[in-house]
Amino acid sequence: MFDISATLHCLTAHLDKKRLRQLSLIIRAMLAISGRITMLGISRWTEKGGSYRTIQRFFDSKLLWCELHWRLLRSYLVTEDDIYLLADDEVVVTKAGKRTFGLDRFFSSLYGRPVKGLCFFSLSLISVKRRNSYPLGCWQIVRSSEEQAVNKEHLPGKQEKGRRGRPKGSKNRDKVNVKLGAHLRFVQGCLQPVLKLLRSLIGVNYLVLDGAYDYNEVMQLARQLDLALISKLKRNAALYFPYEGAQKARGAKRKYGQKLDYQRLPATHLQSTTASAGVQTDIYQLKALHKEFGQPLNLVVIVKTKLASGERAHVLLFSSDLSLACEQLIDYYSLRFQLEFNFRDAKQFWGLEDFMHLKERSIHNAANLSLFMVNLSKVLLSQLEPVQAKNSVLDLKAHFRAEKYALETLKLLPQKPDAFLIRQSCE
Repeated sequence: MFDISATLHCLTAHLDKKRLRQLSLIIRAMLAISGRITMLGISRWTEKGGSYRTIQRFFDSKLLWCELHWRLLRSYLVTEDDIYLLADDEVVVTKAGKRTFGLDRFFSSLYGRPVKGLCFFSLSLISVKRRNSYPLGCWQIVRSSEEQAVNKEHLPGKQEKGRRGRPKGSKNRDKVNVKLGAHLRFVQGCLQPVLKLLRSLIGVNYLVLDGAYDYNEVMQLARQLDLALISKLKRNAALYFPYEGAQKARGAKRKYGQKLDYQRLPATHLQSTTASAGVQTDIYQLKALHKEFGQPLNLVVIVKTKLASGERAHVLLFSSDLSLACEQLIDYYSLRFQLEFNFRDAKQFWGLEDFMHLKERSIHNAANLSLFMVNLSKVLLSQLEPVQAKNSVLDLKAHFRAEKYALETLKLLPQKPDAFLIRQSCE
């Protein structure tokens, strides 16, 4: 039913025959394995030619994972008639010990606190038509000495009080040509080669990020890469209407108008009102200014009100594309959550939490292999769709595990069966 070697044939441009054969053996083992996915576990489930040393050499080799991810996607999952978004997020993997490369304390949203482990920055391609996301690669985040120094500066302590107001002789900052920090330079280095690959076949116009990237430097980074940013602001963000009154004859022109009051938004900006399950949802869209951003924002305010008690809550979404409709902006931002399902599958099924590598290259290969398996599982499941409509990763793993057990059982027979019989039993 499944021919892994034929499915991976599209990777021949970036893998030699030896590496392709090793990858095929490892993938078949990962699809059948029960338990933790480590090098030892993989070597025990591989066929002939998959010794522990062979698996170790594969993880120590230099692999072009961005090209491998993209080649698989463009061969099976990407179509030119779809709309695609680029999104990124970070995932934290808990690890113990002291010798693992990049080991540090990172904030984990699952635990709600900093935990000891490794952190990876991942880029994904989101399909608007299929409502799905496909990993394009991940890179380990290792804090530089510059970032560690910045973190120490923000530690709570006694600080000298300066004079109130703006320092004498200070000048306005250039909010367009900004200097990127260490982390944003790292993000830029990840985005540039990926965009070069994507734009050779499809158009990508939007970069969708979570609320951790709601500042001007990120918007300018997206602008430099010819992308429009879609993200989320804090619920108490200080935003202003553009000033539309009469200007003074002399002096600088007034830019900021009235400050937004989220409890009393003008009805002229109301786009839609719906009610469901005792909750009323009002959606407002307007052009707003923020004093820390270098350009106007396309702001969408989602206000939810409980009809019984009158309790209100609101969410602020924004984009640097002023022509983007509110329905599309909300839809594109909500699709960002598809990345979390990729991380869930990578941890639960493909060993993102299990690997025990210590070296930088081995860690990079192990993390990218787990995300590559997320894409490959979607390819294999799409091949099952004409036969069986609803299948999951568990069904896929059950099929390969049953095939493995069937082959091992046939080996115990006193006389080896015909190759055709073996093939039929596996199908």
